Parts: sequence; C-alpha cells; structure tokens
Amino acid sequence: MKRVATIQDISCIGKCSLTVALPIISATGIETAIVPTAVLSTHTQFKGFTFRDLTDDMEPIKDHWVKEGFKFDALYTGYLGSLRQIEIVKEYFKAFAPEGTYKIVDPAMADNGNLYVGFDKNFALEMGSLCREADIALPNISEAAFMLGIDYPGEEAPEEVTRDILKKLADTGIKFPVITGVTLKDGSFGFIGYDSAKDEFISYGTEKVPYKSHGTGDVYASAFTGSLVNGKSIYDSLVIAADYTTACIRNTYNDPDHVNYAVNFELEIPYLLKLIGK
Repeated sequence: MKRVATIQDISCIGKCSLTVALPIISATGIETAIVPTAVLSTHTQFKGFTFRDLTDDMEPIKDHWVKEGFKFDALYTGYLGSLRQIEIVKEYFKAFAPEGTYKIVDPAMADNGNLYVGFDKNFALEMGSLCREADIALPNISEAAFMLGIDYPGEEAPEEVTRDILKKLADTGIKFPVITGVTLKDGSFGFIGYDSAKDEFISYGTEKVPYKSHGTGDVYASAFTGSLVNGKSIYDSLVIAADYTTACIRNTYNDPDHVNYAVNFELEIPYLLKLIGK
C-alpha cells in the first residue's frame, strides 16, 4: 500500500486541512499519516475559535518516525502556522523525501488579496522558500503574488498575467508552480501550471459554479495528491482534482440544507474514485 504524510492543522469543524486530507486521500486507497501543526475548534471563518499550537510536537514526531524507518511515497503540506513550522517541514523533506518521493506544497496563507490572520509578508516570502523545495506547488493567485512580493492582480486576472506570474515563480526556483482558482479565457474556472523543465504551460477549466466556500483549496490539493500517488500524471491529477472539486461545489450549491462554511466533499468521493479508476 502506498503511504502519504500530510502536515497541516486540524480544524475540528469546518471541513478543511486534515479533516479533508485524511478522508480524501485514504479513500483513494492510500495509507495517510498525519502531522498536526495545530488544533482549532473551527476554521478561521468563525469568530472566537480556540487554537492549540503543536509546533513543539512536530520534531519529536519526525525523530520517532526516523527511528522506526518509515518511508513515504509523498509528503503533502497545507496550512503552516509559523516560520518555525516551515523550517521543521524542510527537515521532514530532508528526512523522508529521497528521489522518487513527491513533495507537494499548498501554501495555504491568503485569499482574495489578503493574508490570513497572523501572517505577514516575511512569512509569505519564507513560504516561497518551501515551495522551492517542492516538486509541485499549488498556490492561488493571492498566495503567488505574496510569495513574489508583487501587487495582487485580482481574482479575475487575465490569463497572460497569470502566466507571467507563473514564470516569475519558476524564476525563483519553483519547479512546477500551479495557480489554482483562475478564470480562463473561455470563461471556465480551473488552473494554469508551468513545467519549468519543459518550458511548458498547462491549463484546464470546468464550468464555473456561482458558489464560494472555505476549504476548496484543501479539497483540491488532497484529491491531487491522492491521484498522483495512485500513478496518474501531474496533468491528469490536476484535472481529476479540478473535476472533483467542481463536483463538490456543485453538490453543495444544489443542496438546500448545505452549511455555509464548507463543501459536500464526502458525497462526491465515489465520483473521485471513478475518475481515478478505483
């Protein structure tokens, strides 16, 4: 059985981070190990949430895993709460990501031109250094702009602007940046990526659903990771993740009883398995 380690927080209610990554990746037939970076009562859309920092536990977990000789087919990181956590993740990469082990970074730190609470520009630049150690980085347009230290171009940035940003990310040393949540020229909604080794852009879009929710980036990155470790190509995994995430959003949009803080990712897991060929 393949094994993935995912490093990010637990939001006890909110359907994001580890409460999304663990069920989605596990459902694709992959053993999913977790490194919780923090425990929150809810995700940050809610006011008054509790927060327990688990930074001090991350290194002992790593050291124990090293002693046990655990191996992984991929390391996937999401929300990281501090500069120290970024440095510890780099140690995980050194310890558990030899040649052939995927390193996937979702630099979850910003949306709609704003950094999340508690982050600053220095944090964004340091997150860029982690993305440079990854095989694939999955920022949205806000996160990409903050990592470069440039002005936010807006959610509806022209495709040419997004491609220019991808080139700039690659120039910093990021091997395969993929900007998610972009509107393509034909009006569809999806991703644009840049394979720096091949000097090649890739893109794909689905029908845009008029509904936005917290956690869709985590759903996307988790589905991508599960697809990739199941042997799909990077491009096919990005497409599968886009189709699955869109299905989750559409399901939520059509559900009169949906919550307003997350998407119905659980109900579309059979569709994800069909896309992967499970």
